[in-house]
Amino acid sequence: MAQKMWAGRFSKATDKDVNDYNSSLPFDCRMYEQDIKGSIAHSSMLAKQGIISQRDAEDIKSGLESILEDIKSGRLTFDSDAEDIHMFIEEELTNRIGDAGKRLHTGRSRNDQVALDQRLYMVDECDEILKLVEELIFTLKETALDNLHTYMPGYTHLQRAQPITYAHYLSAYIEMFRRDLRRIKAARDCTDISPLGSGALAGTTYPLDREYVANQLNMSGITNNSLDGVADRDFAIEFASAVSIFMMHISRMSEEIILYSSQEFKFYELDDAYSTGSSMMPQKKNPDVAELTRGKTGRVYGDLISLLVIMKGLPLTYNKDMQEVQEALYDVVDTIKAVLPPFIGMMKTMTIRKDNMEAAALGGFTNATDLADYLVKKGLPFRQTHSISGKLVFYCIENNTTLEKLPLETFKSFSPAFEEDVYDAISLKTCVEDRKLPGGPSPETVKKYLESI
Repeated sequence: MAQKMWAGRFSKATDKDVNDYNSSLPFDCRMYEQDIKGSIAHSSMLAKQGIISQRDAEDIKSGLESILEDIKSGRLTFDSDAEDIHMFIEEELTNRIGDAGKRLHTGRSRNDQVALDQRLYMVDECDEILKLVEELIFTLKETALDNLHTYMPGYTHLQRAQPITYAHYLSAYIEMFRRDLRRIKAARDCTDISPLGSGALAGTTYPLDREYVANQLNMSGITNNSLDGVADRDFAIEFASAVSIFMMHISRMSEEIILYSSQEFKFYELDDAYSTGSSMMPQKKNPDVAELTRGKTGRVYGDLISLLVIMKGLPLTYNKDMQEVQEALYDVVDTIKAVLPPFIGMMKTMTIRKDNMEAAALGGFTNATDLADYLVKKGLPFRQTHSISGKLVFYCIENNTTLEKLPLETFKSFSPAFEEDVYDAISLKTCVEDRKLPGGPSPETVKKYLESI
């Protein structure tokens, strides 16, 4: 086992079990590119400030770039004895370029180094995740534009309530996912700040140029307090929180996909490529993508709770507990990136059973509110018309019919205010298309909304 770079203080080598327990390399190795990027910027700044020579900085940069290339190509594999990705890269660099490699860590601690690496990593991951969420929104938007006149029932308490369109329904999720975009973008912006220069906790006496490093890394600024710079993991919690809310939304949608693709609803027919079967029952076609998405939501919630619990009792500044942040954070990243591609594919390929949607909208007396509103327009108070409409619904249930099939004489037996125009007033087309208020389900309103985003 190689000697630790911090071994000068110790009289014994680290116990193997302790070394394995302490090592974060198995999971923080994914930050190798960000670690190298940050180290190149740091060494460039050290040379600019006259802290190390320009030649040393050039050798460091060349050595780090060769390490990056070798890791990407597979020529260099991670040493299982290394304590973390930072020590692995620094040891490899020193092996390659000699004493210049030992100067890289001047004015820097692993405390501010890991905070920087995590932030750089999360900025990169947020950019990828934002693109995936945008693709989901675009997919829903395109489907909605094709279904401006596809009628379906809206539900409360999972009971048919009022008629809407499928475009209006999808627009509700588009709004949710647009809010998620803003939250993830806000988490990204809070992350995009450099802590480098905070040192272990109290900065350093070297004349570092922190702003120069931030600019080299295309970061928006620097942290304002060295203690907070190394102790802060709010950015990880904010990201996990934003993704948890996103997962809540996509889980709600998954629940409805599971329901609507069932034989009881038959609103959707899932594409064979995005469904699975049963090992015993040959007729089965299961919505596994939606079910897994619903299940993975709980996993992300668990990661968020883990992050909050890890951080809740830590005194300033760095504590080894914070190493545990990484695995929970990476799991959030991996989960949302695993969820979105198959979910988007499922949404793109599913068949929408417009006939069944419309039949459901026609059933269940979804036009009962419009019947009450019709009488209000004839001059009756709403509470009276609500009662009349309810009695007519009860009459229809007792006689196994629907409102639109009742003869005018029956309507008039409940109120003389009914006229022949009642049939147009309670038609599915009128019920949906006359709801033109902003945010409403009329095709005109929904089309205007979709074209605005």
